[in-house]
Amino acid sequence: MKLQNIKTKILRIITQNFTWIIAIFMLVICFIIMHSLYENDIYIFDDYIYKYVSLIISPNMTVFLKLITEIGSSIVVLIICISSFVFMKNKIYSKLMTLNLILITGLNWIIKNIFNRERPIGFALIDETGYSFPSGHSMVSMAFYGFIIYLVFRFVKSKHIKITLISILSLLILLIGISRIYLGVHYASDVVEGFCISVVYLILVINILSKNKILLKE
Repeated sequence: MKLQNIKTKILRIITQNFTWIIAIFMLVICFIIMHSLYENDIYIFDDYIYKYVSLIISPNMTVFLKLITEIGSSIVVLIICISSFVFMKNKIYSKLMTLNLILITGLNWIIKNIFNRERPIGFALIDETGYSFPSGHSMVSMAFYGFIIYLVFRFVKSKHIKITLISILSLLILLIGISRIYLGVHYASDVVEGFCISVVYLILVINILSKNKILLKE
């Protein structure tokens, strides 16, 4: 009986703090990658992932993933932000989406200029400039489309539409990350780091907004 009570309490604690557990897990991954980058042994992981991604290289796949990577570009997400001011009734969400984009872009710029990691050489299928670590497309797509996923989860009433939108956006985020590796402009560790940082960032931002009841306004 006591053992059952302990299990119940542990399960309750995990359930109540699930998002923070995810945040801690993502932070651990972030620090492992940073440490491996510092020790210069992260390339074992990067080469292993690229070896398998390169197996799917083909003209049609290149065209498709070039299109996908553009959906994570600053121009596209900025257009979405501007469009939200036109089509969304509640402008507070448009403002939050725009602020979210500005914050994550600024955070990515800061981290890139701390690590100064050069992009992969000899693999690029498109032209890119700037530093490689962490992937800006991965960070922005996870933070930007991830925030939209949260809004859909919270405020879309139709279960069918909710599941469909969340599935499409989740797949889009994953494909944007894969496209950066496929196109040879980022290492796999750049993409994973970008995703992990943005997950932690989203958890913090959403909790701050929720505590201040900003996301509860109609």
